[in-house]
Amino acid sequence: MNSIHKGIICAACLAILATAPIAAAQGKIEGVWKITEVTITGPNARTISNPAPNLFIFTKKHYSEAYATAERPILPRQNATDAQKLAAWNPFSAEAGTYEVKGTALTIHPIVAKGTYIMKPGSFLTSDFKLEGNTLTLTGRVDQDGPKENPITMKLVRVE
Repeated sequence: MNSIHKGIICAACLAILATAPIAAAQGKIEGVWKITEVTITGPNARTISNPAPNLFIFTKKHYSEAYATAERPILPRQNATDAQKLAAWNPFSAEAGTYEVKGTALTIHPIVAKGTYIMKPGSFLTSDFKLEGNTLTLTGRVDQDGPKENPITMKLVRVE
């Protein structure tokens, strides 16, 4: 085997070894998760220990999240007023897109979302993450607008 072939094989092995921890971390967050606690920092700091219904799904390369941001009224099956519809629609959020893991950083890249400001080109959110057993902790650190002054931390528990 000549030195060129050896060099190519060495470079390929290094590339595989360098990406193995990333792939392993990314694989570990694959699944379905539910937020069980939200800690908000800053002037209105508080911890929400019984958040409204929510679901986060991570596949190999994509994510999807849907959650109520507050308790939502139940609409009548027929003849709901515009005010009732708005009251049920506003406290709901959803988005989906791609994600990547680098070390202990999880970066999401929204493709579609209820909030159109999230869908602008170049949008992202990078969070620090920690995985302990079936608990995933995410702390938002930086997005396309810069560092988060008052980061929010979410604790999620694997449901599948």
